[in-house]
Amino acid sequence: MRREWQKARRIVVKIGSALLVDNGAGVLRSAWLDALCDDIAALRKSGKEVILVSSGAIALGRNVLGLPKGPLKLEDSQASAAVGQIHLAHAYESAFRARGLAAAQVLVTLGDTEERRRYLNARSTISTLLKLGAVPVVNENDTVATNEIRYGDNDRLAARVASMMSADCLVLLSDVDGLYTAPPGSTPDARRLEEVADITAEIEAMAGDVGSELSRGGMVTKIEAAKIAVAAGTNMVIASGKVLNPLSVLASTGVCTWFLAHSDPVTARKRWIGGTLEPRGAFVDAGAAAALASGKSLLPAGVTRVDGAFERGDAVAIRSAEGAEIGRGLVAYSHTDAAAIIGRKSGEIADILGYLGRPELIHRDDMSLRKKGS
Repeated sequence: MRREWQKARRIVVKIGSALLVDNGAGVLRSAWLDALCDDIAALRKSGKEVILVSSGAIALGRNVLGLPKGPLKLEDSQASAAVGQIHLAHAYESAFRARGLAAAQVLVTLGDTEERRRYLNARSTISTLLKLGAVPVVNENDTVATNEIRYGDNDRLAARVASMMSADCLVLLSDVDGLYTAPPGSTPDARRLEEVADITAEIEAMAGDVGSELSRGGMVTKIEAAKIAVAAGTNMVIASGKVLNPLSVLASTGVCTWFLAHSDPVTARKRWIGGTLEPRGAFVDAGAAAALASGKSLLPAGVTRVDGAFERGDAVAIRSAEGAEIGRGLVAYSHTDAAAIIGRKSGEIADILGYLGRPELIHRDDMSLRKKGS
């Protein structure tokens, strides 16, 4: 068992349509899903958190609606998704309930992982589900999606979910067992790479379109997913899902391709917050500065002044009373709401704003502090 798998505490698993849905009959492969859920129950028992990103809604729905094989018009795809999402959610709910676990359906689009306010909402919801012991099943909201509706896009969506949730490992279960130097079967010299330390132009050139009828993303989108994942500090692995208990097989045999990150998710996220976001501004007193230095979140009580116009999820600079920048973070309130609660206790937020928001202005997970002397 590789160290990257053994030490992973939060794992995102992407499941393609070709694995979940019988290509010919257009129905759910129940035995395969049950075996996968056995794997996930075992991972949960060992203390790991698991998030699923599942394709399959359109593939299931089009069969129920009797639509022909082949490309679908946008409105037919969306109608298929609306029907298929119900069947998919029921299948996961039933399978996990039989194993003493709760399943939660989370419908997102790529925009939910890109726009800061929606990003914070999605991250908070999935984090809460994990804390409560549920297994989030993320599916692209194809009923309202337009250009994101392609099946293969779930590789990229899974990578964005892994990045958003600071996952340690992203598993792409596929109909191939890794990245090959050439499309499998195209040449006798084609060999599977066990490990990719850097995604070079040569590595990208190896990605041929090996997608099936239901899984059209092929290896190209998997390489794109790897770029997103490793940049966020998440190790990614491409492994075969064409076997029962694919996660157990991955752990025991190691037949796959690993894409290795050069930092951990927390470090990568802090670097992103601290170095690539344009701050708006907030001032804190010395007591709050000391609390932040000890690993605390930024509470309203410690803030003495708010500068600039910002919305929930925007980047804000945290400054000392003397004006020195302490750090940066993603703020949980708009500038108007933040101005109303600064200097007050978190327990007073609901009475002041009329709704119960987060107790922190900036949670420590959404904050990057400057090193002394920098």
